[in-house]
Amino acid sequence: MTGETAGGAAGKLRIDKWLWQARFFKTRSLAAKTVGTGRCRVNGTPVAKPAFCVSPGDVLTFPQAHDMRVIRVEALGVRRGPAPEARTLYTDMAPPEPREASLTSVPRFDRGGRPTKRDRRMMEKTFPDALE
Repeated sequence: MTGETAGGAAGKLRIDKWLWQARFFKTRSLAAKTVGTGRCRVNGTPVAKPAFCVSPGDVLTFPQAHDMRVIRVEALGVRRGPAPEARTLYTDMAPPEPREASLTSVPRFDRGGRPTKRDRRMMEKTFPDALE
């Protein structure tokens, strides 16, 4: 037995419940679905069952939105509390990198409101291929 049972082991908690309590997922069913796809790893070992138990010191790797998260479990929670309390449950080993604005090359009208016909023509002269 290496933590694969969910039955009352002291110092262990189901991975889907821990991810939900640590506020990585909005619902426990979303956490279970992510773990169930097999893309979650505990200490480098792929996990496909939401009932897999984690304990303090385990390193979790899982996808969240468009990022890959690497988290070390520091403590097991007893409830899904507020965000500051949830942040004490883990250490982020690889914090997500800030995304660059993907629309930085798109011209913006910054005079407030809708651009006039003259302003639109000026933007088209400046950025001819950006508005197509």
